[in-house]
Amino acid sequence: MPQSRRDILRHFGAAIRQERKRQGISQEQLALIAEIDRGYMGAVERGEENISLLSIQKITSVLKVKPSVLLDNAGY
Repeated sequence: MPQSRRDILRHFGAAIRQERKRQGISQEQLALIAEIDRGYMGAVERGEENISLLSIQKITSVLKVKPSVLLDNAGY
């Protein structure tokens, strides 16, 4: 069944949040190290922003996971 754009963004954001928390990293720390605005990071995790590939690369680099891990965890 096709999912809405909002559902896809929410699931992906939740996958980022889950991995970040699993590693014991605060949202603020992740944003700072990844050089992403903290407000934007929060919006991504809430599924309110359509994150760019470049931002995904920054986040996965800090979390030391492949983007495919986050996609798998999001159900894609």
